[in-house]
Amino acid sequence: MIWFYTSLSVLVVSLVSLVGILTFSLKEKVLEKILIYLVSLSVGTLLGGAFFHLIPEAFSEDGLSASFLILLGILVFFILEKIVHWRHCHEVACDEHPHPFSYMIFAGDTLHNFIDGAIIAASFMVSIPLGLATTIAVILHEIPQEIGDFGSLVYAGFSRSKALAFNFISALSAFAGAFIVLIIGERFLQMTEYLIPITAGGFIYIAMADLMPEIHKTKSANKSLIQLAFIVLGLAAMAAILRLE
Repeated sequence: MIWFYTSLSVLVVSLVSLVGILTFSLKEKVLEKILIYLVSLSVGTLLGGAFFHLIPEAFSEDGLSASFLILLGILVFFILEKIVHWRHCHEVACDEHPHPFSYMIFAGDTLHNFIDGAIIAASFMVSIPLGLATTIAVILHEIPQEIGDFGSLVYAGFSRSKALAFNFISALSAFAGAFIVLIIGERFLQMTEYLIPITAGGFIYIAMADLMPEIHKTKSANKSLIQLAFIVLGLAAMAAILRLE
């Protein structure tokens, strides 16, 4: 029964990654205008996810170790970006040569979804009500982040269908996390103490090193204010989830 509830819950959470399909009804010019604001939303949700959810969880275990692991996460994603930077397109981003931060978003989201799946499975192992509550919390957390990630991938040069596919593939890593926990049990959960702060560091790096510079390319005061509003919206969405957990 635990396997059934866990698999169903992770499937529902994974389907949230397809929220970007709502943009398929938008005309290309309209999408282009709102993409930079979705990037701003992504900055807010990444920073909110790191500072409101992941870092407090990491510091509840061992603050000093968490600090080092957060920094390690930043360095790991810096190295990862250096590895993929040879694919950088110095002209306009395109589907064949997307900007490197698209792969950073994919890597960070994949690791995050893996942890989400592990947490959902662990919750169901305690009790079904706790598992359902955790699933709802994860879904509410994922919706704004997936919208922002999708917009950032399209902005980076992916077509809408490719961005949707990458988002969904990333979401499927939740199944790996869930099944590993169900198979080996609580022994795996000790690993999340290390994975959570590393993921937080990755989120901070992506938001500040990759997405923020893209936002700064906008010089218009009015557009900059709207971008700030979307960053705050992303932060507020992540903060609001704390009251639901």
